Amino acid sequence: MKTDKQLKQEIEEELEYDPAVNSADIGVEVSGRVVTLSGHPTNYAEKLAAEKAAQRVAGVKAVVVEMEVRLPRADVRSDEDTANAVRSMLHWTVGLSEEAVKVQVEKGWVTLSGAVPNAHLSHLATRTVSHMRGVTGVSNLIDVSSGESVNNIAEKIGRALQRHAEREAKHIQINVRDGSVTLTGKVGSYAERSAVRGAAWSAPGVRAVIDDLDIE
Repeated sequence: MKTDKQLKQEIEEELEYDPAVNSADIGVEVSGRVVTLSGHPTNYAEKLAAEKAAQRVAGVKAVVVEMEVRLPRADVRSDEDTANAVRSMLHWTVGLSEEAVKVQVEKGWVTLSGAVPNAHLSHLATRTVSHMRGVTGVSNLIDVSSGESVNNIAEKIGRALQRHAEREAKHIQINVRDGSVTLTGKVGSYAERSAVRGAAWSAPGVRAVIDDLDIE
């Protein structure tokens, strides 16, 4: 098993390796294989990239995010300008109208609400907005409306796990209630955990995914 010192070194190397991250913006501390990221990334996309970089390192048990986005002066926009830009991106890139998804912006932090027919559109909306200049954070409150039954959702997730992560599927339990999926069991790494979560989110009718998976 890697020591905390080894994990810290490997995470710092991974941050330097990732072209989406300026490692000088991010501080790394490790205790009991739990990683704490601090610092001031210059945009929200960099903050997300730093978090994912830490999760990729084998042996990491959990990641605590204490980073705060500080936009360069050239990227600072009024909340009204940011809201208008977000609406345009959602319309032209994701195909979502103002009636489907509402946009609220406060100090660069974007909150999305409304309803879409599947979780894929909800995730695509969040990912699109997350990479926009001038955005300091994103909250996704979009509801997913679907006529899928509980049994259909659980069955489709189970089949997806068999296709994407067959080894992990044997150790994972899936519970579905009102479109909310709870995942329990054990996986071997953050990458496997991400694959399982992705399979759950991809199923039609899923509104939320509660990740109670443990990393061995």
